[in-house]
Amino acid sequence: MDAVRVALLREVLAGTEWPAAARRFAGSLRSSVVSHGGGLLLVGTEQYEPWHLAAHLVDESAWSGCPELAPTLVRHRVRPGDPAHLSVGLGRIESAGRGATLLMVAPSRPDEGLLERVHDARRAGATVLSLDGGVTELRGLAHETLAVAADAEVDLDTVQHLVSAATGENCLPPAPRGRLRFRDRLSRLADQLTAPPPARW
Repeated sequence: MDAVRVALLREVLAGTEWPAAARRFAGSLRSSVVSHGGGLLLVGTEQYEPWHLAAHLVDESAWSGCPELAPTLVRHRVRPGDPAHLSVGLGRIESAGRGATLLMVAPSRPDEGLLERVHDARRAGATVLSLDGGVTELRGLAHETLAVAADAEVDLDTVQHLVSAATGENCLPPAPRGRLRFRDRLSRLADQLTAPPPARW
């Protein structure tokens, strides 16, 4: 979904909780990934694979200049011959620890095996976020949750568009280490503000 369609979607949903809720959740996701730098893992349920959200986050990552936002899609079933970016299985969650961010997308309740893996990753220090359909088991498991109830004005796919668009907003590259003179900091800020965004495909 391009920027114009996202703007129209936000206009249609003005007056509802969803634009602000999506921005809040996206801010939590962005700050977790960018500040910790341990990578973003994206996983769905056995019945629902969030490949569409993965593609949007890759786009937002490139557009915003924040490579940390590009997720690793973790899949329940990996087949021989799948390309490398589609060949990461659930075992990857087991190695997630401090610094890693795990984003779950769950329209319905995940199976026990996935919940246990996510719980173990959280205990190992990973930050867990959940976009879900009101799954009660995830409320105590995730550090941050955005739930879309069945009777909400929007569906989970629409909220994913809002979240992915908001994730890339206001994402500035980290400042280089060491002290910068005021003039250097001002020059860097001017460069960031005047640089055109990269082309989006």
